Amino acid sequence: MTTVRTKPTKRAAAAKTSAPRKATRDTKPALLVAMTGKASAAKAAEGDGPVLAYIESLPEPQRTLARQVDALAAKALPGVVRAVKWGMAYYGVEGGWCFSSGGFVGHLKVMFIRGTELSPEPPVTPIGMGKSTRGVELARVADIDARRLATWMKQSAAIPFVSAKKR
Repeated sequence: MTTVRTKPTKRAAAAKTSAPRKATRDTKPALLVAMTGKASAAKAAEGDGPVLAYIESLPEPQRTLARQVDALAAKALPGVVRAVKWGMAYYGVEGGWCFSSGGFVGHLKVMFIRGTELSPEPPVTPIGMGKSTRGVELARVADIDARRLATWMKQSAAIPFVSAKKR
């Protein structure tokens, strides 16, 4: 009996080469390019634990940046609510979600859901995250302006985003 080998289709070949590698002991998890609005394959879950696990799963320098943003959020917003949604850490108050933080290739993105209503308006307009979302991209610890970020966090907590489901 002879075995006939066929070439894989272009789609099958693309699927093999474009899928993110799973993290092993020797490799770091692959981060996505900031185009999809989804930073990682982290599962959606509410609470401090899933967010802290997400942060610890990030490679450096995104991990250190995310730890500092998380600590700043805890200080600026007593009683902050955390969740992992769309592969990013989300932060909110009892009234709704305020901002997100996600690790991407080369930077950590901090996005304010109602960013166009903040003063001064954060400089970055993200792709695929809503018309009013604005934020900052942090590549190094030196990029963190703690006073400015805390101000935006407090302003966004005063005007949290409430989804149609919660209304």
